[in-house]
Amino acid sequence: MNNIETIALPGTLWLASDVHLGPATPATAEAFTGFLEAAAAEADALLLPGDIFDAWIGDDVIRAAPPWLAQALQALKATAARIPVYLGRGNRDFLMGRELADALGARLLPDQALLQTDGGMVLLSHGDEYCTDDAAYQQFRAMVRDPRWQTQFLSMSIPERLQMAQQARGESMAANQAKTMEIMDVNAQAIETALRDSGVALMIHGHTHRPQRHVLSVDGRKCERWVLPDWDCDHGATRGGWLVIDADGPQMYDLDDAE
Repeated sequence: MNNIETIALPGTLWLASDVHLGPATPATAEAFTGFLEAAAAEADALLLPGDIFDAWIGDDVIRAAPPWLAQALQALKATAARIPVYLGRGNRDFLMGRELADALGARLLPDQALLQTDGGMVLLSHGDEYCTDDAAYQQFRAMVRDPRWQTQFLSMSIPERLQMAQQARGESMAANQAKTMEIMDVNAQAIETALRDSGVALMIHGHTHRPQRHVLSVDGRKCERWVLPDWDCDHGATRGGWLVIDADGPQMYDLDDAE
């Protein structure tokens, strides 16, 4: 991990992931739009490390975006016109690319990034690469991240890609029913290795939908791992939130704090 990209981001940073925007999440989209407006007014930069969209089948969908997507893109573009916005690829939207970023005026994050912040150095990623106990998922992840697979997938028509994405999602949900939460969570050794190799004491990721601040020791160094919350305002109790990093360090907020 010595060649990992470093991004200097002074000031107040806001981070959110796993919003899972889609046609069936209008209330979540409304909450996220409000969050974006607040970020544009209060933050110096916004980082969205993955799964902002519940599925992303290719950047060409923005050329004739359905209403729900057009509204989300408009809100993101308005935010990016006021503060730097960084997009990370998650396990649902790993096909986000340059066309989308350019259309929004946003910047793409590498899979892992070192952030030079006023609160210290931070290792940021979506987090799914650390779920190494889930061998089936890691095999799938390697396949869909292969440029050859992506080229073949993107050569299909949009309806064909949508059908494949829906089928894959159904199969994934069925497979997850048979997996324990421990298997789908990050692997402790993978986390320690990432912190050791990067040399930082603070890691931030999403993906697991298990928001929490974890304190651990790596080679005698006190380290922290902050897990970003997932969002859902459309199915039962409202979930969602974000992390703020400034000179005082990280602090978590939930959607109730925005009301």
